[in-house]
Amino acid sequence: MDKAALAVSAADVPGEDPRFAKCPGLRALIAGPGGAAGEARLAFWQAATRGAEAGDPALELRLAQDILAQEGAASAERLYALRGPMLSCAASALRAAGQTRANGPEDALVETDSMDHPFRGFFAVARAGLRHRQFAGGMSGGLLREAFVATDAVTVLPYDPVRDHVLLVEQFRMGPWIRGEARPWLIEAVAGRIDAGETPEEAARREAQEEAGLTIGELLHVSDYYPSPGAHTEYIWSLVGLADLPEKSGGLFGLATEGEDIRTHVIPFDTAMAWLSEGRLANAPLILSLFWLARQRPALRAAAGQG
Repeated sequence: MDKAALAVSAADVPGEDPRFAKCPGLRALIAGPGGAAGEARLAFWQAATRGAEAGDPALELRLAQDILAQEGAASAERLYALRGPMLSCAASALRAAGQTRANGPEDALVETDSMDHPFRGFFAVARAGLRHRQFAGGMSGGLLREAFVATDAVTVLPYDPVRDHVLLVEQFRMGPWIRGEARPWLIEAVAGRIDAGETPEEAARREAQEEAGLTIGELLHVSDYYPSPGAHTEYIWSLVGLADLPEKSGGLFGLATEGEDIRTHVIPFDTAMAWLSEGRLANAPLILSLFWLARQRPALRAAAGQG
């Protein structure tokens, strides 16, 4: 986008941008010390957001930081088209910042020499030049690393402790197809991306409605984890959701607006474990959730009066 077009887009938000009053520090982050460079950054941010609010000050700041990092690499129009995924990525980054684990060297320092995104679509690729603290002390040499950037996600395995049934979903998956599988349809737990402003539990209930037409009762935490941390940013919350699952309640579901074509299977728990033994199940969050359920199942059945 040229400077004239940026100026026209920026003019869509007359006067002082109302988001600045709602988010302390936002103007300073965007415009910096001012001058021509600051005004250009401000115009770029306004053109890339078109007055839309993130809904939370911390999220607004993080999204602005991510947008400004793309100045010169992507157009404002392109970033506006990617607003949904970028909002979700910003929310994922805020969740990650709040997670602290007692791992790594005592001084767990990572220094960034460079950072860019050679590709950004619904997903993105991040490329960073970095150095990090080593276990023996001192810093590593310069490293160039890449990661596939995906937003946080949730899986929920619906379970009926009275009937001892689980609900599984089956759908076409891009990953197995690109890898070369002849039949790239996987059987999984209900799953989806966590939208900005959602909790994992809220996302689980929404996805259960969208993918299976199902209302979930109590949600039980299985684990939250990185499924492939060497190459992916994706972080997953896996849950088991108690539900009423009559034997004939399977069917066809999915949001047509998202190109979803989903078949659900309501089957006995023992059948699901047999499918796992036969190699029919190849989805890690589902396998993890089934193993968790195998351990907790007697207590859940007893609590439902079936023990």
